[in-house]
Amino acid sequence: MSETLLKPIKAGLIGAGIQASLTPAMHMKEGTAQGLAYEYELIDLSPLDASVDDLPQLLLHAEQRGFSGLNITHPCKQAVMPHLDELSADARSIGAVNTVVLKDGRRYGHNTDWWGFAESFRRGLPEVDTSFVVQLGAGGAGVATAYAALSLGVAKFAIFDRERQRAVALSMAMQQIFPDAQIIANGDLLKAMQQASGLIHATPTGMSRYPGLPLPAEMLDRRHWVAEIVYFPLETELLKQARLRGCLTLDGGGMAVFQAVGAFRLFTGLEPDANRMLKHFQSMTAESAMEARTRK
Repeated sequence: MSETLLKPIKAGLIGAGIQASLTPAMHMKEGTAQGLAYEYELIDLSPLDASVDDLPQLLLHAEQRGFSGLNITHPCKQAVMPHLDELSADARSIGAVNTVVLKDGRRYGHNTDWWGFAESFRRGLPEVDTSFVVQLGAGGAGVATAYAALSLGVAKFAIFDRERQRAVALSMAMQQIFPDAQIIANGDLLKAMQQASGLIHATPTGMSRYPGLPLPAEMLDRRHWVAEIVYFPLETELLKQARLRGCLTLDGGGMAVFQAVGAFRLFTGLEPDANRMLKHFQSMTAESAMEARTRK
């Protein structure tokens, strides 16, 4: 029997309203496939009546229970940073942490969200034109997708957000990291879309709780590609409208899977089978979609 089976891997996810998360199932399924006794639990602030102020106690409790690491989601990705001992270069640049490794009494913060989006984009939209990209959303997810897009070599990047100052702040932060790119914030969206080659959507619009479109469908043209971060549901109204207009599209599932791939690697020190995790995710989302149709 291997040492890993004698000493189980324990991990968890801290966030609010996370009961529907597929992350635990992805981690545990891959752990089982690799011969690990892998436990992954949800630490949901909502039913615990907790907040970001409780992060110090939650982190300490995870350490005391022998956790190898924690995934971090809304609203804790920035709030967790002061409670960590070290940050990876990308987590420091992005200003957000979604993965914490607990090792030898120290806490190491990483960001696998940006890599998850970048890997999904490389696989799902290979060789598309990235000369001018519009992004909707400058929140936590938007920071990660902006960093990913610019890391992939986007030449001109326009960021739009309902909170103008947030878009401006993100454009300034990214400009410092990527000085050779042209980065603008909250100009004329229609004009930008008329010139853009692609669109990244990084807001909650399109989720089950926030239905609708993040921009008028008439702004989409067949020359555009459209990359989505929402994966509940996988087929958002934005993607439907984009496909009707002949656009190449990328759903948000890949980002969800590949950020988990990165976190699994950090927690276990083992190389996950990304394709196996992707297939598992697809089977779970297909099952969820079928159940939703049955309820209707």
